[in-house]
Amino acid sequence: MSRLRPIRIDFAPSGWRRTLYRLHPAVAVAGVAGLLLCLGGAWSVMDLAEQRAARAAQLERLQERVRALSKAPKAVPETAIPEAQATAVNGAILQLNVPWRELEDALAAATPANIALLAFEPDARKHLLKITAEARNSDDMVGYVQVLKQQEFFSGAALVRHEIEEQNPAKPLRFQVEVQWRGR
Repeated sequence: MSRLRPIRIDFAPSGWRRTLYRLHPAVAVAGVAGLLLCLGGAWSVMDLAEQRAARAAQLERLQERVRALSKAPKAVPETAIPEAQATAVNGAILQLNVPWRELEDALAAATPANIALLAFEPDARKHLLKITAEARNSDDMVGYVQVLKQQEFFSGAALVRHEIEEQNPAKPLRFQVEVQWRGR
């Protein structure tokens, strides 16, 4: 007994219906899956393109804002400072800029043990230092003025006034010296 092989007789004209009918189900499933993957990829690309466009627009807005801020002149409010206040502030700044350490070091180096420093007042505008001191006698006083003149930080020293303190039992000689200091 021999088996007869089936003969495929198909008289239908070739077209897409015929191709679909003859298509194996696994190929059809693979085609549909591929089509779905392509659609998902296209959707992802479109979403990423929208995000990129939104970020580019945001960046452009920020850059325009920065350009606008950099072009805009900085408005500084003009406030009128009274002349008296400006003079007081400038005087305070001058006092703060007095070379205190150098003045004190130069005075400490120039003042011997037989001279008692009572006070010193700097005048920052004139670079002048007024020293009030006491000595036992006039020789010590004149010697102190000479030592001040020889100090490197000072450019000159002059005895302004002197008097004997009668109320003090030791009767010391109180004197005032003006010393010019060198500017920085």
